[in-house]
Amino acid sequence: MSITLSDIEQRIEALIEVHLIKFLPGAIWQDRIAHRLTEALKANMAANGLEHSAPSDFILLVHPSVLAQWQKEPRLIEGLTKIFRLATGEAGIQFELAPTITLAGSDRVGIDDVEVSVGDENIAETQNVSNQEAQPEENGQPKTGFLIIGGTKVFTVDQMVVNIGRRLDNHVVIDDPRVSRYHAQIRYVRGKFVIFDLNSTGGTYVNGQRTSQSVLYPGDVISLAGLPIIFGQDNPPPGLKPSSGDTAPLSPLNSERSTATLNTIPLNDTKNNS
Repeated sequence: MSITLSDIEQRIEALIEVHLIKFLPGAIWQDRIAHRLTEALKANMAANGLEHSAPSDFILLVHPSVLAQWQKEPRLIEGLTKIFRLATGEAGIQFELAPTITLAGSDRVGIDDVEVSVGDENIAETQNVSNQEAQPEENGQPKTGFLIIGGTKVFTVDQMVVNIGRRLDNHVVIDDPRVSRYHAQIRYVRGKFVIFDLNSTGGTYVNGQRTSQSVLYPGDVISLAGLPIIFGQDNPPPGLKPSSGDTAPLSPLNSERSTATLNTIPLNDTKNNS
């Protein structure tokens, strides 16, 4: 390509300095973010054997204390997404979908560091998708899914990104010592709901298998360090009215409803990400 990855990194760094430096705590961050994004782009292009195309879903992982600060300024991630699109577009990098950048927290990332996770076409799937392709978004909005948590609460999944964990700034707050402060994230990717583990202590499981990222299908059983969660789509059980942004108790009738269960729930180290 006429423009190198080094050029992309320098371009991202320069654009951050001009447009976003006021949202960052210091100049070191513009260098670090530019470098990590470019390295992630390079690694995934090499892994897929592609010269001008690449995965389009980039997740910035930062320390939870940094996440809390950055989430207060949504223009930061919006600006980074625009800058990344501009820099890669100038370099002739082609994406199947316009690249997106989202933010997530991880206790395993240093307080002055950032890591980048990339979603791609090779997301580990729990079932054969040949005849189970999800319908595409309508007007850019995801179809509705829902989570039945611990058999007692339900949460509506109707956003492009949903964070799950113990901390109160998650979309789904689970007050359980087995669950990490920032444990997992559900994203709507190319018409599918996909769960990502955020380097949690106890791990994320789908149908009994530990996973770092997995496509979800109705009836899948998610386990967050042993806490069972049932994933459903479109309509919750009869008589159940899940709310968006909060959990709600299931009625006694629906709590006895037969659902898919694990024979054994994986139990791991229950130490928290604290």
